Amino acid sequence: MLDGLNPPQQEAVVHGDGPVLVVAGAGSGKTRVLTRRIAYLINVLHRPAWTILAVTFTNKAAGEMRERVLSLAGEDAKEVALGTFHSVCLRILRRERSRAGRPNFTIYDPSDQQNVMKQALLTAQIRDPRMTPGVTLSLVSKLKNELIRPQAYVPASYTDELVGKVYPVYQELLRKNNAYDFDDLLSETVELFKAEPEVLERYADRYSHVLVDEYQDTNHAQYVLVTMLASKHRNLFVVGDADQAIYGWRGADIRNILDFERQFPDARIITLDQNYRSTQNILDAAHAVISVNTKRPEKKLWTDKDAGPLIRAFEARNEQEEAQFVAREIRRLVHRGTAEPRSCAVMYRTNAQSRSIEDAFIHEGVPYRIVGSTRFYERREVKDVLSYLRWLANPEDGVSLTRIINVPPRKIGDTSQKALNDWADINGIGLWESVQRASEVESVGPAARKALAGAAELFHELRSYATSHTAPETLEYVLGRTGYLKWLETEDDGRTRVENVEELMTVAQDFQDLPPEESLRSMLERVALVADADQIDESGGAATLMTMHLAKGLEFDVVFLVGMEDNVFPHSRSIQDPDQLEEERRLCYVGITRSKRVLYLTYAMSRRLMGRTERNAPSRFLVNIPEELFTPDSNKPRQGSNLDGGTGWGWNRWSSDEIEPARAPVPRITESTFATGDKVYHKIFGVGTVVATELSGGDEEVSVAFAAKGQMVTKRLSVLYSGLEHA
Repeated sequence: MLDGLNPPQQEAVVHGDGPVLVVAGAGSGKTRVLTRRIAYLINVLHRPAWTILAVTFTNKAAGEMRERVLSLAGEDAKEVALGTFHSVCLRILRRERSRAGRPNFTIYDPSDQQNVMKQALLTAQIRDPRMTPGVTLSLVSKLKNELIRPQAYVPASYTDELVGKVYPVYQELLRKNNAYDFDDLLSETVELFKAEPEVLERYADRYSHVLVDEYQDTNHAQYVLVTMLASKHRNLFVVGDADQAIYGWRGADIRNILDFERQFPDARIITLDQNYRSTQNILDAAHAVISVNTKRPEKKLWTDKDAGPLIRAFEARNEQEEAQFVAREIRRLVHRGTAEPRSCAVMYRTNAQSRSIEDAFIHEGVPYRIVGSTRFYERREVKDVLSYLRWLANPEDGVSLTRIINVPPRKIGDTSQKALNDWADINGIGLWESVQRASEVESVGPAARKALAGAAELFHELRSYATSHTAPETLEYVLGRTGYLKWLETEDDGRTRVENVEELMTVAQDFQDLPPEESLRSMLERVALVADADQIDESGGAATLMTMHLAKGLEFDVVFLVGMEDNVFPHSRSIQDPDQLEEERRLCYVGITRSKRVLYLTYAMSRRLMGRTERNAPSRFLVNIPEELFTPDSNKPRQGSNLDGGTGWGWNRWSSDEIEPARAPVPRITESTFATGDKVYHKIFGVGTVVATELSGGDEEVSVAFAAKGQMVTKRLSVLYSGLEHA
């Protein structure tokens, strides 16, 4: 268990009892330490696995930790309570459902929360245009993260007063629908512990060791939760890095890690400063950026690897030229055999920056995938089917029922649905009961009553089936009995939509072996807790585009940080706020340390973003990096750009013939890849049929018929650059 560990790592793993803070720098092997620590507790200190609780932030990280622990400690480790904060709280609320007061509850995802908040704003009669559902949800989320209940909230401004009006209404709507949002999973668990001391005593007694990953990202609710659970045995083992605290905007409190010694005066502090990921040049650049921050314990990462390639800074005239440079540079690296597309990542501060990069990648024929765009589970057809399944698991879920009551179309229009909702509110009942009693609703016409009677009969039948069948059986039955798939085939892009629904069956198959009463519920819980970062497929053959916030925990051979300009990165909202500026600097540190070997930093003289053209100075973060860490051909900011301690550089203007760097010859196609009649897939146009193909000048040009808005459109595509593949 100690093989291959450096001395600080070993010290952390073999620690006995008492609180510990492991300050784990980027790429310093924190997952290795956590997993070896758990295995050491089980196999050497002989702690029963079921008394160990380990929490992290993503399902992906939890899954990786579980696999490693099982390989180290054997089958006994299956009993370790290991998961995300939300999944751990979900298990507690399920076990204590009689005390928590919400049995068989649904977990609402962000789009469902938006729908509920929209209804809450209408009910609370709040008409301020600034109080959109998204903005209001964000404000309510902050209150929940701070464990402030609606009845305890004291407004301090006009906006606060509006939040104070809508917050209790929103919570009541969740209760009425027998649902929780994500923040509730944490806050309601803490509230349960406060209201039921004997429940807390049981869990605090059970978990003799509590381990927390990414402690710098915990919010107040998570801090209170873990300190409650560790209150009896005081064996709290937290791993984190203040330099990587980048989620303050969503409630994370960096003080949790900075004040750990004050909160636990007897804590042991162990620093992991040897990096196993990046070259020394990259680490030195990262340190030059982060060392300007004042709210951090001093540490400097080092590696026993070589210095590695120098960093390249590139100045473009505008965002199009910047994107063109990135696309062509990736293509050059790939053609030279020095990198694969999947080992390259382009990272930006805001999602809006991806548009010009996507355009360039499409034009240059560079395959790519975007992390953080429309998630699989947010696609319309997937949401429809999941709403059926969620309603079957919880008939009180009015939000899901509203979505599916007329999908596929059943002649139940918006007017009838509004009448049902109003009647339900007046009579203090749920939407499902009002559907069953539609004949009593005077404002619903005869045709709609007949349609509602048919829908009620169908939904009763679906419910009856679901109670005695597993998730995949229920899903297949719902799709067939409702005619959803046949209806979907008539929609635009129906083939792709049907394939997405069929992919959901793959998810359901994982729960085939569970008893019927557990199968569907377990599937829905897994889906509800999936995050963007969990959906990153690092095995594909495409470059990755993502925001720097989503890059946390990942690593790539080649990294491009684009948009390195003041007011872009750092973001304009942070420039005048010292705390926010420090978080922006930490975000830059995270972005730089995602690179294992090759790093590009790009900026533009002018940038059109969200409809405005701006000319900003090169980023102060870029200027902080010493000149000797850059390649001689880097395009560097002018003297005087050193806004907070940078060295300042001379001006190096590139010429237009440098826009396309020299690259190895492009591979030639000498034999046809496709034949007439082949089904093919294109990332923009979808699935099509080859109608003609021709070899020309070392490339293959293929004419493909695609369906678009009910019509067939023929596109002529280059096989070499279009990313076309067999369907």
